[in-house]
Amino acid sequence: MTGYRVYDVFTDAPFGGNPLAIVPDAAPLPECDLQRIAAEFGFSETVFVYPPDAPGTVARLRIFTPRTEIPFAGHPLIGTAVALCDMGRAAGQFDLSTGAGRIACEVDGAHARFTQTRALELGPEIDAATVAACLGLDASRLAGPPAVASVGLPFVLAPLASLPDLDAAAPVTAAFRAAQDRYRLPLDFAIYAHVRNGPRIEARMFAPLDDIPEDPATGSAAAALGAWIAHSEGGPVEIEISQGVAMGRPSRIGVAAGPSGVTVSGQAVPVMEGRLLTGANDR
Repeated sequence: MTGYRVYDVFTDAPFGGNPLAIVPDAAPLPECDLQRIAAEFGFSETVFVYPPDAPGTVARLRIFTPRTEIPFAGHPLIGTAVALCDMGRAAGQFDLSTGAGRIACEVDGAHARFTQTRALELGPEIDAATVAACLGLDASRLAGPPAVASVGLPFVLAPLASLPDLDAAAPVTAAFRAAQDRYRLPLDFAIYAHVRNGPRIEARMFAPLDDIPEDPATGSAAAALGAWIAHSEGGPVEIEISQGVAMGRPSRIGVAAGPSGVTVSGQAVPVMEGRLLTGANDR
């Protein structure tokens, strides 16, 4: 039977951070079951680990939300890197293969980092009123114009004026649906709302169209935000992001962005393991 592990990511304690389901040996699973397994777990992402498909990599990762496969995500990379080391299948510095290309990772105990060298991509201009409507806020609550940014997965970055504004945000699914119909982003319309105070950022991520009303920690959005800040300010930047506090799952995400790419760091801890009772064994 195929086993699985669950890690909490971007936290140093169980039941914080963002839970991640990891299937360490996914090759026997039928293709048609992958999305159904991810939906069954119901986490923001589930990662399926396959043998390496390129020289110098230790594994190939396929990442699924409850509704779709995505090429790149941060907490699956951090969690899987730590899990592979825990299982003795990797150590120190190594590369993982993803749908967004080869990603360099480094693990020290429960702490991991990965570096995405993919160039920052900016999407269409999004009007503030549209973003505010998605968040259930008045447009005056935004501290600046929103931006669509990606280093592998696109997000609408929405700077808010204050922490009370961030706390007041509540996703309006109908507004998200209208925004996606209007702007047609490559994946679902997802908003990374944030308040910045120097190197410290408080953030919340909403993606209700992908069955993720709110995400406790979003490494791919953190990477996009870091790359966007470095681009906007014309130089390297180091930030620490706090996310998931409003959900009772506090998370800490480290980001360093500059000309050579963006590095995301954090911790991951194991919380459970088990076996899949359906799939390859039924066929």
